[in-house]
Amino acid sequence: MELSSTTSQNAWVRLEPFEQRHRPGLMAAGADASIWRHNPFGVAKLGYGAWFDWIRTEQSEGRWLPFAVMAPTGEIVGQSCYINPRPALSCVEIGGTWYAPRAQSTAINPAAKLLLLDGAFAAGAERVELKTDALNAQSRAAMLKLGCSFEGIMRKQARRADGSWRDNAWYSMIAEDWPDIRERIVARLTTT
Repeated sequence: MELSSTTSQNAWVRLEPFEQRHRPGLMAAGADASIWRHNPFGVAKLGYGAWFDWIRTEQSEGRWLPFAVMAPTGEIVGQSCYINPRPALSCVEIGGTWYAPRAQSTAINPAAKLLLLDGAFAAGAERVELKTDALNAQSRAAMLKLGCSFEGIMRKQARRADGSWRDNAWYSMIAEDWPDIRERIVARLTTT
């Protein structure tokens, strides 16, 4: 499995690998503190700039492949990332995803995930993982609607910014599932 960090797009979104030039647009899109309620990094307290800097370090060391998510207008509306690619296991996580409130519950998320999942499975992934705070009902519902399989709750898997323990809800897709799921995502997008 060899993931690429290249620009991709469809009719609903454009994904561009993080560069310093994306910082102002991402900061503007992430200005609403409600976005960060379930984020373990503490973006609401530290500011998006600190998280951007951390992600850029992860990007430079190959642990994260972050993308700015852009609406058809060219406006940055959020981000999504490949996280901790494990080529020997043909596995990667998609996460670090957030969207400005105006982009939530639109075609943006399924369209961005379509590009990321296409890229992962085309690169040879056998398994793609997604996780969220077990308390994040909105993200959990979105993962199920996307076609992910719920795998369970891993208790006390991370610390929240306030120091409390975070239980993570884990979801996945495997290569054998992808053709049917892909077809359903495309159908869903073409009817919106």
